[in-house]
Amino acid sequence: MTARPANAHQARLLRLLRDGGPNSRAQLGDQIDLSRSKLAVEIDRLLETGLVVADGLAASRGGRRSHNIRLAPALRLLGVDIGATSVDVAVTNAELEILGHLTQPMDVREGPVAVFEQVLAMAAKLRASGVAEGFDGAGIGVPGPVRYPEGVPVAPPIMPGWDGFPVREALSQELGCPVMVDNDVNLMAMGEQHAGVARSVKDFLCVKIGTGIGCGIVVAGDVYRGTTGSAGDIGHIQAEPDGRPCACGNHGCLEAYFGGAALARDAEAAALDGRSAELAARLEAAGHLAATDVAAAASAGDAAALELIREGGMRTGQVIAGLVSFFNPGLVVIGGGVTGLGHTLLAAIRTQVYRQSLPLATGNLPIVLGELGPAAGVTGAARLISDHLFSPA
Repeated sequence: MTARPANAHQARLLRLLRDGGPNSRAQLGDQIDLSRSKLAVEIDRLLETGLVVADGLAASRGGRRSHNIRLAPALRLLGVDIGATSVDVAVTNAELEILGHLTQPMDVREGPVAVFEQVLAMAAKLRASGVAEGFDGAGIGVPGPVRYPEGVPVAPPIMPGWDGFPVREALSQELGCPVMVDNDVNLMAMGEQHAGVARSVKDFLCVKIGTGIGCGIVVAGDVYRGTTGSAGDIGHIQAEPDGRPCACGNHGCLEAYFGGAALARDAEAAALDGRSAELAARLEAAGHLAATDVAAAASAGDAAALELIREGGMRTGQVIAGLVSFFNPGLVVIGGGVTGLGHTLLAAIRTQVYRQSLPLATGNLPIVLGELGPAAGVTGAARLISDHLFSPA
């Protein structure tokens, strides 16, 4: 993809077509503040660039019928969502419909070179499947703070070897296309906003509970990243004064008490202390425990597993309650791998938020699980790069 929109009007038209699908000139005119003649000029210029194409006759609104306009069907975007223990890679069209999606286990602590070798191999496998000949752009999510304009991770607590690594530059050279990089929870928020539970909400929080915990903040429809890109790093808000040591070097952080890593550690302690026969059996069989084991034990009615989930949910809800009082969102979305703990976790979070925050903030506040699961991150990654490509050069 070499063409870019020439001005803000063209950029707006491209994003309308991305988010709403094919549309007629008349319907596009209803959504953008342009005269009919000016709109015709901008659409014709986009047709000349090849960014959009005519797509059949539009429904009649009286008079001569016009053609629908759609984004060029050959455009292909790569979405990459790197987690602490797995990586998702997907190819989408320009309307962010997923055409191919791969998931593989992966340890982010192996470092950027090993991780990106795996990402590139997965991208090559998707190309070989026929869903894309090449990529017009790629969006990348990583599980740590990112200096957004440069696409560089900054001192990520669970990503040794990644500090300052030029992700955007390195992958752009390998893939031969523009690349944008962001924190993974921001991409989850963008994915749920585009095609998930947050489609009709302009101000919301998206809390990802995986190995760690983060929060995507969406204000007036746009992700808020803060001055340096670290907004939403709620896993390192203090949940317990002078509490457990955290990977970030501080004590008492929320992440030290909940999230996949903390939950696995506490589950193993419960198994070894004799508090859970179910977890003890799983530990003996596998040699280690994960959040999935806690979920399975809880489903079997194990009291210790249920208590671990409730305690984690209450601590997480305590932090979210503070965010709700401060930000007054219209929706809170809970996502990430640990949401396999299901409604026990959600109920504990809701209880704490509704109990602590003021009624004015929580009276009409839905707190819900995300709809898209692993597709949220890769959809958000594709949206991230499309936002860049569909901006004036």
